[in-house]
Amino acid sequence: MVEIDDTPQEITSIVGREVYSNGGVFVGEIEDLQLNIDGQVVTGLALGNLNSELFTEEARSGQGVIVPYRWVRSVGDVVLVNEVVERVREPDEEEDELLA
Repeated sequence: MVEIDDTPQEITSIVGREVYSNGGVFVGEIEDLQLNIDGQVVTGLALGNLNSELFTEEARSGQGVIVPYRWVRSVGDVVLVNEVVERVREPDEEEDELLA
């Protein structure tokens, strides 16, 4: 987790940035941050404008998702997260193949 800096623009500056997996797959766009005020740390990224292939139901309903901040690999012009986001949906695909 990242400690919150005293400079508010640094925290809010990542709002609106695109989030990609380490594998280069678009995940979504940061709409807000989940904060632990007592510990002064960012605990999650609230994503919208989701990749409909990764988050079919959430993208269709207009809901967002919260990605735990511990999944963040780097923050720059874009935010990179672990590929675990891509693997969240793989079991469903495997089940579909077994049923076919």
